[in-house]
Amino acid sequence: MHEWLRKAGNETVIARMRQAGIRPTRQRNELANLLFRNGHRHLTAEMLHAEVLAEGIQISLGTIYNTLRQFTQAGLLLEIVVNPTRSYFDTNTVQHQHFYCEDDDMLVDISGTKITVTDWPTPPSGTQVKRVDVVVHVRRH
Repeated sequence: MHEWLRKAGNETVIARMRQAGIRPTRQRNELANLLFRNGHRHLTAEMLHAEVLAEGIQISLGTIYNTLRQFTQAGLLLEIVVNPTRSYFDTNTVQHQHFYCEDDDMLVDISGTKITVTDWPTPPSGTQVKRVDVVVHVRRH
């Protein structure tokens, strides 16, 4: 879990949103509470929408997508693209890699293993590498 969430709960989430230039509306606060209340996890927008509905909260899927994008741009989440039509949002923003189990449509952290990427090309002029994501796709036998 984010250290800033452990310290002060919802008030800290609201402070982080404000710090990132995101206005803490009721809907954003509710989504932040759902996202960050149970430690690190991987969610799609559809998974979060199902949680919203189960909690009896009225938030559209479009608003959820917009909020996830805003949180990602602000550095509160990482977006992990597993295929052209599927993205997960990770509450753990520390650099790490993932396994994606195609059979279960599930994203799992690769723990404790260092993945070395060698001989990568020099980035285009005027740019620098922000991060490198490795997603290892797996299937059952």
